[in-house]
Amino acid sequence: MYKEISLPEAHDCADCPIRHRAVCARCDADELEQLDAIKYYRSFQAGQTVVWSGDQMDFVGSVVSGIATLTQTMEDGRTQMVGLLLPSDFVGRPGREGSAYDVVATTDLVMCCFRKKPFEKMMVETPHVAQRLLEMTLDELDAAREWMLVLGRKTAREKIASLLSIIARRDATLHLRPAKGKLVFDLPLTREAMADYLGLTLETVSRQISALKRDGVIQLEGKRHVTVPDLDRLLIEAGDDSDGGMFA
Repeated sequence: MYKEISLPEAHDCADCPIRHRAVCARCDADELEQLDAIKYYRSFQAGQTVVWSGDQMDFVGSVVSGIATLTQTMEDGRTQMVGLLLPSDFVGRPGREGSAYDVVATTDLVMCCFRKKPFEKMMVETPHVAQRLLEMTLDELDAAREWMLVLGRKTAREKIASLLSIIARRDATLHLRPAKGKLVFDLPLTREAMADYLGLTLETVSRQISALKRDGVIQLEGKRHVTVPDLDRLLIEAGDDSDGGMFA
C-alpha cells in the first residue's frame, strides 16, 4: 500500500520544487491556502501501482519527485506503455470517476495529492486552477502527438535521442536552468523501461546508447548519469530543431 507522508521541505508551497510548473503555478496566496486544506502527500516504492485502470480515483495530484508510467492493457493481456509522468505532471482527470490507465511508479515516487471532490469544486470557483490545468492538458496533447511521430516514423537512434532530449529539457526546466548548451541529468529509466516505452528491444537500446556515446553526442557515468555536451547536437540526432520542434 501507499504511504501518506509529511514532507517538511515541501509543506510550504513557496518552497515546492515543482511549484513553478505544477497545477498551482498561477495560484495566489488565498488560493494556495485553499489547496493546502485539501492537500496531502503519498509516497510509492519503485514498481508499486499508484492506480489500476478502471479503479475509482478519490484524488488527483502532481508528481513531486520520481517518475511513473502510464500503461494500457489489451484484452489478450498484452501491455503498452503509453506515457511517462515526470515531476510536475498531473495525475487523474477531474470529472471522471476512474482511471483510463494503470499508473505505476518506475522509481520511488512522491505525489502531492488533492481530494478529488473539493478540487473539482475549486476548479469551478478558482479560474487560476482551471486555466493552468487547461494549459497542462494542451501541453500533454502536443506531447502525445509528437510522440506518435517518434514511434511511427523515427529510426531507433532518433527515438533514443528524442527521449534523452525530452528528459534533459524537463530536468533543466525543473531546476530553473537554461535548456541549452551543456546539460547534465540522471536518467530515471532503466534500459528495459526505455525499450518498452520506445517499442524497441533491449539490445537495440543498448546498442544505440553506446553509439551516441561513441560519437560524442552524450557522455555516461555508470548507466544513469548523463552529460549532453551540446543540446543542439542531440536535437539534430533526434530529428528536431534547436527549439525542440520537428524539422519540416
